[in-house]
Amino acid sequence: MKKIYPNAAAALDGLLHDGMFIAAGGFGLCGIPELLLDAIKDAGTKDLTFASNNAGVDDFGIGILLQTRQVKKMISSYVGENAEFMRQYLSGELELEFNPQGTLAERMRAGGCGIPGFYTKTGVGTVIADGKEHKDFNGETYIMEEGIFADLAIVKAWKADETGNLIFRKTARNFNPPAAMCGKTCVVEVEEIVPTGSLDPDKIHLPGIYVHRIIQGAHEKRIEQRTTRKREDA
Repeated sequence: MKKIYPNAAAALDGLLHDGMFIAAGGFGLCGIPELLLDAIKDAGTKDLTFASNNAGVDDFGIGILLQTRQVKKMISSYVGENAEFMRQYLSGELELEFNPQGTLAERMRAGGCGIPGFYTKTGVGTVIADGKEHKDFNGETYIMEEGIFADLAIVKAWKADETGNLIFRKTARNFNPPAAMCGKTCVVEVEEIVPTGSLDPDKIHLPGIYVHRIIQGAHEKRIEQRTTRKREDA
């Protein structure tokens, strides 16, 4: 099956619909699928639910979809650095489901492995546990979290071969592998596509069985926050 598409719009063709659930990789501005997010914005798909560590910033990442009011709900761990996110949440325009980062990653991974739910101690005794099943194991209380099964996964990788085997680069790996696993369809944007068989099997981070469509493109590599000391006078 041919997995390589010429651009983001072509790779998403036939997959988008209003009200869908999308899992997106990335952490802050690192490793986010910006080309696919731009294509979703251009498509005008609305009432979206996103599972993602965060929502980018006001003018980048998922933040561009918040500006156009295309997102209905966020399932996230961190919601800072985004004034529009804060405004929409506080005004009641945007639904928000908080997840601890480890729990969110495991919910994605569990969905990709066909696991409908699991127990964790993280969040016990906090608002995270409200309305969730509690169960004791060996005298300790745990809460049940459900696996995430998304309609679509959009992720960013460094390299792919023509069958979809992926390599991620350093911290840009972050939430991308579990996000890729939990989507019924997974679309990946990469910096480089290489011939099948040219990747060292021991260095592949995600096997191509999870990947359905691939695009290659140039990416903007932003630094979210830059802190420097003042230059000393000569």
